[in-house]
Amino acid sequence: MSKPFYVKYEVPKEIVDAAYEALTIASKTGVVRKGTNEATKAVERAQAKLVVIAEDVDPPEVIAHLPLLCDERKIPYVFVPSKEQLGKSIGIDVPCASACILREGEAAGLIKEIITRIEQVKRGTQ
Repeated sequence: MSKPFYVKYEVPKEIVDAAYEALTIASKTGVVRKGTNEATKAVERAQAKLVVIAEDVDPPEVIAHLPLLCDERKIPYVFVPSKEQLGKSIGIDVPCASACILREGEAAGLIKEIITRIEQVKRGTQ
């Protein structure tokens, strides 16, 4: 299956796994916002440290604005393949199209590493 139009780059599996882990840790020790509306507000207010966006959202227009907004505000974002797994990683029982980390908690080091790796992937040096 091809990627949705809003997915700007291919994310390696180890970064995806790290993103899920960072969300899990941050949801327990920091502050995480769940859902596209909350993520959009956090990005617009420049509060988000990392935005995680699911690739399997239907219709894609629901979250297509998020990568553009993140680029505009210079906030890092990462794509993950599954909204179900995204929901589980933040501790909810329903799928989640997007989430963002406001305060890293104990996941600070992991998030810094994810952001560095994402920048490398975007530049094509990965």
